Amino acid sequence: MNRVGDVVRIAQGLLVVRAPDDATPEIGTPVVDETLADVGRVVDVFGPVERPYLAVSPADGIVLADLLGERLYAD
Repeated sequence: MNRVGDVVRIAQGLLVVRAPDDATPEIGTPVVDETLADVGRVVDVFGPVERPYLAVSPADGIVLADLLGERLYAD
C-alpha cells in the first residue's frame, strides 16, 4: 500500500490531496483510507512537478468533510 498524500481541502466536490515527494499515482488509481475503506479515484494531477496535488473523485457515500487532514493510500 503506497501513500498517496494528505487531504488538504475540498473543492468543487473533489478531495484535493498533497502528494509526497517520492511518487505520484496515475489518473484512475483507486484511493483508500488507513482502514482500507474505498475513498475514490484519482481524476487529475496538477501543480508543481516536485510535489503535485491530486484531485480525488469520492466514492458513493463518502462525507468529504470527514476526510480533511486524513492520509490516503493507493489501493
